[in-house]
Amino acid sequence: MEENQNTPKIDIDREWLQKIQDFYADISGLFLFAIDKNGRQITDISGRDMRETARIADLINKNQVEDLFRRVMFTKLEEQIVENTEFSNMKLAAVAVKVGTEAVICFIVAAVYFEEDGENAILNIRSTVDEKLFFGGLDYIREVFDKIYSGAFREMNAIAMSEREHAEESQLQTALSLAESMNGIVQYLDSDDSYENICESIVKKAAEATHISHAYVLQPNKAANAIDVLGKYRSESADPVIERVNPADILKYAAVVGDKPMVVSSRTEIDYDFRLWIGTLGIIGFVVLPIFRARPSRVVSNYLIFADNDPAKVWTREDIKFFGEAAKVLQSIFDRHLHKLSIVASYNSLTFVLNNVGSAIYVKDINTGNILFKNKSFESMFAREIENGSLDRLFGPANPDEMRMASYFEVQSTDSKHWYDVNRTPMDWVDGRKVILFSIFDITDKKVYQEKIEQQANNDYLTGLYNRMSCEKDLNIHITQCRKEGKKGCLLYLDLDDFKHINDGLGHQYGDVLLKTISNKLNKIEGIKDACYRMGGDEFIAIISSEYYDNKDEILETVRVMFNTPWFLKGGDYYCTSSIGVVDFPDEDDTVQEIIRKADIAMYESKRAGKNRTSHYASETKNAASHRLDMEKSMRDATADTIKEFEVYYQPIIDTAKGNICTGAEALLRWNSASLGFVTPGDFIPLAEYLGLINPIGNHVLKQACLECKRWNESGHPYYKVNVNLSVVQLLQNDIVETVARTIKETGINPRNLTLEVTESLAINDLERMKKILNAIKALGCRIALDDFGTGYSSLNHIRELPIDVIKVDQTFVTDLATDPYAQSFIRMVGELAAALKVKICVEGIETEEQKAVLDDMNVRLIQGFYFDRPMRKTAFEDKYVTNCIDAMDHPDMD
Repeated sequence: MEENQNTPKIDIDREWLQKIQDFYADISGLFLFAIDKNGRQITDISGRDMRETARIADLINKNQVEDLFRRVMFTKLEEQIVENTEFSNMKLAAVAVKVGTEAVICFIVAAVYFEEDGENAILNIRSTVDEKLFFGGLDYIREVFDKIYSGAFREMNAIAMSEREHAEESQLQTALSLAESMNGIVQYLDSDDSYENICESIVKKAAEATHISHAYVLQPNKAANAIDVLGKYRSESADPVIERVNPADILKYAAVVGDKPMVVSSRTEIDYDFRLWIGTLGIIGFVVLPIFRARPSRVVSNYLIFADNDPAKVWTREDIKFFGEAAKVLQSIFDRHLHKLSIVASYNSLTFVLNNVGSAIYVKDINTGNILFKNKSFESMFAREIENGSLDRLFGPANPDEMRMASYFEVQSTDSKHWYDVNRTPMDWVDGRKVILFSIFDITDKKVYQEKIEQQANNDYLTGLYNRMSCEKDLNIHITQCRKEGKKGCLLYLDLDDFKHINDGLGHQYGDVLLKTISNKLNKIEGIKDACYRMGGDEFIAIISSEYYDNKDEILETVRVMFNTPWFLKGGDYYCTSSIGVVDFPDEDDTVQEIIRKADIAMYESKRAGKNRTSHYASETKNAASHRLDMEKSMRDATADTIKEFEVYYQPIIDTAKGNICTGAEALLRWNSASLGFVTPGDFIPLAEYLGLINPIGNHVLKQACLECKRWNESGHPYYKVNVNLSVVQLLQNDIVETVARTIKETGINPRNLTLEVTESLAINDLERMKKILNAIKALGCRIALDDFGTGYSSLNHIRELPIDVIKVDQTFVTDLATDPYAQSFIRMVGELAAALKVKICVEGIETEEQKAVLDDMNVRLIQGFYFDRPMRKTAFEDKYVTNCIDAMDHPDMD
């Protein structure tokens, strides 16, 4: 792994780390060991009990450890991972300790949960924990060691580093150098080397760091009238001093120094004889710091002396602080040396560690209730409670029996409003007393986050509306209230019409924008405000409470008007309507699931009836729903069985300018179900689109129509054309152009004899995408017809942009054509538009002589309708218009 240039190099003291790890394992009940960033295990596994620890070490899967190590150390996605093991009650975790952005140590932590028996459990283990303690422990480890390593320079050299923001660049460099040296000196706190060797090393490091000529650790020996040199340093250019000093003189002037530190420079006024004596030694300035044998009696045992022979030497504040810190370190080492790692040394080390962990910690004597220890975090976080004596009220009773049991709980401070995780653990203190150790974590942010999560559990993440779970809960409340009060409520089930086209055409980001816009507007409608729910996808529910039930019709009308208004998306207006199912409660039903189901059934009736409408649930709706289920099953069976139940009918298209001759036909899909009989297109085509089955069915129609047209062309009618409708779903497929091209190639049809019809509403609603698709299809040689013209929202400019060959006027304009001036004017206008665009016009739905007579005076050439013929099976069409008809053979100009 590459070194991060912004991350300081961290030297890991394994022995020190092992001791900290052993201590934490003992108080937490966890088993853990450390691995450095190169994958080497640098500590032995720690645990409370030696035999249990060895047992757990044997049970840990090394492959699992290696996998966890790689995941937390070499990726930036995970800093802490917890996994199950092959044992039902053992968890294994990896925690990465980072300096900056670089992981430097990985702790592998095993936890055994208590389990009395189990087929694959680890039994007879006393060191067990619960889940909260385990996860709290993991957070504790990461936070503690992140602080220890990330803040190594700051924490271990607080005095030297505290001045760096206010110092000049040269002072900063000096401070950093002193901090690095002090870091090296501090390392001797855990050294097992002899005291003399440590003294020798410390004075050398300190003298070199401060660039002075001499440094010593001297121990006066009054009984022998001698001086013991425990450590000495002399720079290469300096003259010897201690070697030519009379011990009696040192003892004499040691009495002058006494037990107080002394700082002397060339300008310091001191005893004349004293100044004269040190002058003869070539020393100009010095600093003497006493090291005491046993505090607080303050009996001086050693003197730590720093001296320099530079006449201009003036001790700086940084020098004095550095020497003072070195003296403190040496004092700690001397204490440990005298007491052989006794209680004082243990307590100092423990204090150092606990003052730098990420939690507040205090220790209480179980028997007396006295507080024996408080770390800095605790004193800072609970200063008020310490002052007013309310700690017991906050963290637990002083009853010794209750305090002897480990526990884990959460508390909230009524004063600060903060939440805390409290881990209360009985243990033996450094002096053998029975104590209780409180580890306290501030979890206020976690609690706030949990509240946010709970809110998200009840709300839809995208729209902010309530979700399905909230809907079911609230609906149950409304039903209960209506039943109790003898009132009525209403549920609206909304499903967006053709929302998939918005998603596929504009992109999902604009689909999300539409969903949020619709949600915002729905939630502002009086009567359903704050009672709207997103059920998922493009489905919504609104509940009209009993309070607003009498305004149901007004609310429905407001919703209808809202959906009949275009939505502004991606710089343009797009239409997306809604099919709505309505059900009253508790009349229709009084259970949540049934009411929602019935509203869904009613909504589908709106879809089946042509979309963009509202349907109320009734018993007939139930029958229709049952019929729909039967039809869905039959349709799936039919499409799975080579689509043989679906048949292509053909309705002739007549050219009136050439004596009412046939120019070809429109291919129309019919379904003759084996179980349901003949099903009308208005019933099964919306269902096929809804179920996603329209693609295989539509491709089947396209192929059959092309095969038939080729046969007509080869049977003496080379200019016969076939029109095939492409559904909205087909056109939005990414491979529609490839599908058409493949069909042309497989069937061998002349592409000029294939006309593909697209609806006006789809073409205009996603103009840019349709232009691209239709131009690609047109490039294959096919013709394009704009179907159902007059029913959409197109403008003349949009029509000009489309590569169309034929405009087909929707039959809704033909019903009253013989008597309606508007219908006549509309068709005349479309005819003129077609002439201007140099495209043909075809009028559908002509059924009477009167309707045809009106068209004779207009610029309309192509007619389609029952007046000439109904859609017919291919055999009937061929008998009438292919085998026995030669009218179209000599009219190539009909292109």
